[in-house]
Amino acid sequence: MTTPQPRPSVAAMPAYVAGKPPAERPGLVTYKLSSNENPYPPLDGVLDVAAEAAGRVNRYPDAGNTELYDALAQAYDVPAEELALSTGAVALIFQLISAYCGPDDEVVFAWRSFEAYPIAVLAAGATAVKVPVTASGEHDLEAMAAAITERTKVVFVCSPNNPTGTSVTQTELDAFLAKVPEHVLVVVDEAYAEFVRMDDAIDGIATYRSRSNVVVLRTFSKAYGLAGFRVGYAFAPAPIAATLRAMALPFGVNVVAQATAVASLERQAELLARVDDLITERTRVVEGVRAAGWDIPDAQGNFVWFAFDSAERCEEFAAAADEAGLMVRPYPPEGVRVSIGEPEANTRFIELMGRFSRG
Repeated sequence: MTTPQPRPSVAAMPAYVAGKPPAERPGLVTYKLSSNENPYPPLDGVLDVAAEAAGRVNRYPDAGNTELYDALAQAYDVPAEELALSTGAVALIFQLISAYCGPDDEVVFAWRSFEAYPIAVLAAGATAVKVPVTASGEHDLEAMAAAITERTKVVFVCSPNNPTGTSVTQTELDAFLAKVPEHVLVVVDEAYAEFVRMDDAIDGIATYRSRSNVVVLRTFSKAYGLAGFRVGYAFAPAPIAATLRAMALPFGVNVVAQATAVASLERQAELLARVDDLITERTRVVEGVRAAGWDIPDAQGNFVWFAFDSAERCEEFAAAADEAGLMVRPYPPEGVRVSIGEPEANTRFIELMGRFSRG
């Protein structure tokens, strides 16, 4: 007798590979630089809000997440009907592809980019069209535009790009959008938007407001330091936002997650100061490894990228970091991503890069 079998595309789905925690090393403080987590605890007062909200976990959350929708609408001056919430930005990715794609459809994105994209595409039974990033880790928007066919339903632009760290400018994005047919949904994934410090940076809100086929994704996981609570949100034209909300798991954003997200939005000044501290550390890391002779891409997220030419070289790099008490994230065979962590972790990493052979 045969057993129940999933669709072939689901059976072919690779597992999502999360960043591993560091191994314990006697006498050495170890650091996790493998998951792009914010190394700082939640903002002052947020844990108190979480504790108070935890006293209500015997009740279901507000299915409409009214408090958080109102807070986001006020913070960003957008209509609540042009917002969608879910359990992290990654859930919104799955919802978008499931809503707009089927077995005969294609999804275009840069590669390497966020590894959830091809998984979500396979889950919907659609076809992934991976367009290689440039030698410097940037989106090749000309090639991505050329890859759009009559079967294309969704295009992802990840900026800053995870894991290479490079960002698309507003001028580049506008030129790209002008080439995309209006029936194709363009998803601008801005999980690391708060860390961008560059000229002509993308204005995601202005972009979605000016186009009927653009969605912008954001998250509370990175800059806000709420990765453990899983809250993502999208800006989109009202019909698309309504579709995303319809696809969401009921009660997905729980009582404690909503309360901490609202409390964090109320502390924007503290948040921006903390982000500035992380950017100062990012600058120190970039300057330190470049001074050691490493040529790395411009870093606009809370991480840096080292390109390699083989899986063996990636694993050698990761092993050397592990020996130094630092867990990093290899993406064999293309390269290794290293998150910006605590100052001591960053100092140790800079010292490691001064010793590690560039090959």
